[in-house]
Amino acid sequence: MRLALGVSYLGQGYQGWQSQPSGLTVQDKLEQALASFTTQRVSTLCAGRTDAGVHGLMQVVHFDTDLRREPVSWVRGTNTFLPPDIAVQWAHPVPDAFHARASATARRYAYIVLESPVRPAIEAGRVGWVFRPLDGTAMRQAAGHLLGEHDFSSFRASGCQALTPVKTMNQIEISRRGPYWRFEFEANAFLHHMIRNIMGCLVRVGQGVRPPDWMKTVLAERNRDAAAPTFSPDGLYFLGPVYDARWGLPTRTAAYDWLP
Repeated sequence: MRLALGVSYLGQGYQGWQSQPSGLTVQDKLEQALASFTTQRVSTLCAGRTDAGVHGLMQVVHFDTDLRREPVSWVRGTNTFLPPDIAVQWAHPVPDAFHARASATARRYAYIVLESPVRPAIEAGRVGWVFRPLDGTAMRQAAGHLLGEHDFSSFRASGCQALTPVKTMNQIEISRRGPYWRFEFEANAFLHHMIRNIMGCLVRVGQGVRPPDWMKTVLAERNRDAAAPTFSPDGLYFLGPVYDARWGLPTRTAAYDWLP
């Protein structure tokens, strides 16, 4: 039987998603919990790996198992063995043809940024921070240059292992609620540090350091040196993958509406 799980987590205390020898990753903690619950070794495949410090609202994983349990038992049983900052939100049996990564048609991320002269305290690690005012109109104009299919080499980390830098950006939405800015991205796939590097450029534009059309120039350069420094991972959330409705999987968790 193939099972899909929706997993949420705070990334502050972990070295990213992907398993490491240290065992201090979200995948390591999840697989340890599944092994404790099932008394078997379980290997998971995820929809999209996240970096150290990046949070997940609805990471989706799948794995194969011979055990038969009700979905609610998978959720409660696995959560019993997970730390407080990681939780399985739902469990669904899926056909063998389903693949958490390959079946995704798109992926969605959100950046939450606090605009304030004082650094965050209660929200430390859960929001990014800028102390200079941001211009939403300028940032939206800049973001418009990124929509569609492009070579995103200018926003690609040097260690990125993607086979091609060509990706399709479906949507970028920028909104504000009080002092909090929300930047939401949807693309067919993302390069390593792609969103963090785009955010660095958007903040430069928003603060008036660069004009909106500078984003078009950076994109055309296809050179990482043309872009702004990588923005902090604080405040970056993996909202989850997008799947065809035929798989019958949830599209969001309650925490989606909790974000500003």
